[in-house]
Amino acid sequence: MHLATCRTGKAFILYDADSVCDAEQAPQIAPYLFDPQHWRHAGRVVGEAPGRGSSLFVDAGGEQWVLRPYRRGGLAARLSTSRYLWTGLERTRAFRELRLTAHLHAQGLPVPRPVAAGVTHHGLTYTAALITVRIEGARALAERLGEAEATLLERVGATVRRFHEAGLDHVDLNARNLLVDAQAKVWLIDLDRCRLRAAGPWREANLERLGRSLAKFGARDALALIRQGYATEA
Repeated sequence: MHLATCRTGKAFILYDADSVCDAEQAPQIAPYLFDPQHWRHAGRVVGEAPGRGSSLFVDAGGEQWVLRPYRRGGLAARLSTSRYLWTGLERTRAFRELRLTAHLHAQGLPVPRPVAAGVTHHGLTYTAALITVRIEGARALAERLGEAEATLLERVGATVRRFHEAGLDHVDLNARNLLVDAQAKVWLIDLDRCRLRAAGPWREANLERLGRSLAKFGARDALALIRQGYATEA
């Protein structure tokens, strides 16, 4: 994977030059690719994911992409739902997330293949969006809890352990950010604000956060099996 940066006016794009420029039928990288209205007007929106950011599944030609605009929540959303304070291009949430995702992808960890991050500079603020490749046949763990077998939950734990061993502190580890594909492979998504760290108490904090998420979906007992898989991962 070769990451490159380009600029068009106030728009900056960090992208995987290999997948965007060389893939058959893939659109060339441009700011309009980060505009949900472009895909809607072109009739190429094939689905939409739940959540504050209203991620879109779009037909990019040879593959499907996930377009996720960055959206603020909580008290900050009262000021703006989409603008963030500008402190430098490489410190934008989109650039940081794409670089982290690319790093983990290069290690063979189960994250979506990153395509591009788009940032538009507006003086003291910026807006941003991220594009990744859609994982075929994947459903959120939250949607599978009612039918999840022990082996799947243990596999979730083993997968989380792999990421922890790689140093990933996932600040929003929940049952919607863990996906399970048609082959029952577990994936981790949404690395916004996540970072690489030395081993520490944050690992347990991640698991506790996942436990609270499972409880919200009525699957509090699932955490025990997830911890079992986590503990047995080599």
